[in-house]
Amino acid sequence: MYHYAPPAGVVHHGVPLLYLNGGPVRSIALIDHTFLRQLAGDGFDVYAYEQAGGGRSDPLPMRDYTIDRSVRDLTAVLTHIPGRRADVIGFSSGAVILTRALADAASADFIHRAVIVEPGPMDGPTANTAGWTGSGTAAGIAPPPGGSRSISMPRYAIAFGLQRLGLLSPQDQMVGQAEAVNAFQAADLGSDTANSYCAKDAQRIPVEDSAANFSFNPAASLRIQDTITDSPSIAPQLRLSEVPAMLVMAECSHQLRQWATAILASDPAIARTQYITGVGHHIWNGLDDNNDRAASVITAFLDDEPAPLLNYPTAADIPAFLGEHQ
Repeated sequence: MYHYAPPAGVVHHGVPLLYLNGGPVRSIALIDHTFLRQLAGDGFDVYAYEQAGGGRSDPLPMRDYTIDRSVRDLTAVLTHIPGRRADVIGFSSGAVILTRALADAASADFIHRAVIVEPGPMDGPTANTAGWTGSGTAAGIAPPPGGSRSISMPRYAIAFGLQRLGLLSPQDQMVGQAEAVNAFQAADLGSDTANSYCAKDAQRIPVEDSAANFSFNPAASLRIQDTITDSPSIAPQLRLSEVPAMLVMAECSHQLRQWATAILASDPAIARTQYITGVGHHIWNGLDDNNDRAASVITAFLDDEPAPLLNYPTAADIPAFLGEHQ
């Protein structure tokens, strides 16, 4: 587990803060660590962990990678953080884990406030919903990232291509779990990285990871995504949530808007939504004042202070909001 304590002399916020990174089953990006240190500098006692099979965490047998296991792991981590409950920030697939934890009474009992940032689909019905993304991203126009690659090798390209098409199970041994983790490089996810930035930033996308820090478990990632797609609706359970929550959305997102609005429509405890313009999926990316803007949104909510941005969209705004992005 990573721990960033507030520096001496800084007024501490009263509740510890846990960060759930995206991926899934990927190391925490260096730009995430930078942002977490910034939050610590603002007085938050910040914790983070890399999910099983990702980063420095040990791998699991392939059958054990499930979204339910990810929620149980979150709950187990929360029991080891000082204090009765913690605030939790979930980003991307981490936001999915957080949302499903809010729908589980045993897990939600350990969460003080929830910040749901740029979520993926929360369950099978949401994953199978058609929809629209946000404004244009840098995908297809950003220069290819530098560094070595692995998936140009035919066996990798064929295996992961077949897995994405659903023609090969992630549990198939055509490419072993450890072999793929060791072979995958940050440059292999160049198009995915570009997708996380606005088109206007295509020529200045920051390096998210170093060779020493980067780790991605593609087979485990696909396996967890499959368990989400195959899962029943969690909306009935989410409607019972009483944990104060905030939804954060980016203008240039490649995520379907319906993934976020499904959560907004189902969770009555979402107290505010912050729609941040001029940023892509990876909101705190170190460009311009994006980290400060993201921090101000998060800090205001966790401190129960007025939001720096308009509360939009609300649940009542969903039809109009979706209509704007057709």
